[in-house]
Amino acid sequence: MLESNDQRKFSPSSESISRCIVSCTFVLLTQSALSLVPLFFSASPILLQLSLSALLQVLAVGFGRVCRRVTGLRASAPAFVFFNILFVWGVYIAVVRKAVSRLADIIFNGEIIMIVTGLCSILSSDPGFVAYSSTGSDELTESSGFKVQFNDENSLSQRRVRYCKNCKAYIKGFDHHCPAFGNCIGQNNYALFMVLIVGFIIAEASYLVFSSQFVRKSGFVGRNMPKNNPPQVLAVSTMLFSLLQVLWQVGFLMWHVYCVCFNIRTDEWINWKKYPEFQMITQSQSGESFTTVQFRNPYDKGILQNLKEFYRIHIFKVAVQEMEIWRSQNLELELKGITKPV
Repeated sequence: MLESNDQRKFSPSSESISRCIVSCTFVLLTQSALSLVPLFFSASPILLQLSLSALLQVLAVGFGRVCRRVTGLRASAPAFVFFNILFVWGVYIAVVRKAVSRLADIIFNGEIIMIVTGLCSILSSDPGFVAYSSTGSDELTESSGFKVQFNDENSLSQRRVRYCKNCKAYIKGFDHHCPAFGNCIGQNNYALFMVLIVGFIIAEASYLVFSSQFVRKSGFVGRNMPKNNPPQVLAVSTMLFSLLQVLWQVGFLMWHVYCVCFNIRTDEWINWKKYPEFQMITQSQSGESFTTVQFRNPYDKGILQNLKEFYRIHIFKVAVQEMEIWRSQNLELELKGITKPV
């Protein structure tokens, strides 16, 4: 049911509004389904409640896909993430906030504002789009306007320029297409992506602490939840939801830390057989007539050098590019101001 849009092509406003409405409805249905767990199983162990919550989320996704096939209605994945943030934030303000100190309240609201800002930034960011034409001179043009000539398409692989089927574009430093953020993750926004994942984990962990404080003060730990008390039910269900998010996001972050340390991309790890530089062909032994292809990482220069390269390419170089864009925009505005008639 979830489908992300190409961030370079804006759909008509009516379609965008309809997808947002579908996403909002799906979030409300999913969160309502999750509230059934603390409503009927509040006295059960937390592991059982967590397992039931995960099962309900899987069933909700399956139900969404069935609805998509039957009705043709599509949701927006970034809008789905955004409305989930708003839902948890709304429960925090309406229910959990009462059990939180003033300082903690300011910090948590700041965390939410930062991840919403980060979500909007990565949604509209340039991951490293390049224009490639297979005709004529095989020209590859970076989004900044810098042109590089190539003899064949294998040169793209050597420069770690990969093709994204979702965006139908070549991406420099392509890692993966992220439906939740509605954009490709490439050289220009990889650092922002990791910072945003860390921000989500911190905000969700904070909500876990605050919601657990509220539950303890409410006195519903280890006994049945009163069915006529929706605020407490929502506090526990969103706590379980946040815990599930933290669990998979921590594993996801660890994977990307591994990728940074060993200088490899997710797409390269999964589809290494498509890229010649990752293939090490070993000849057969005497008397045998076959060869084997094994994985090798030609970009791995050791953890320390890989970290230095990550900083140089994904942080320092991107910061310099953003500064140049900012300066050129300011210069253009100044020139327009000078030439503008009085």
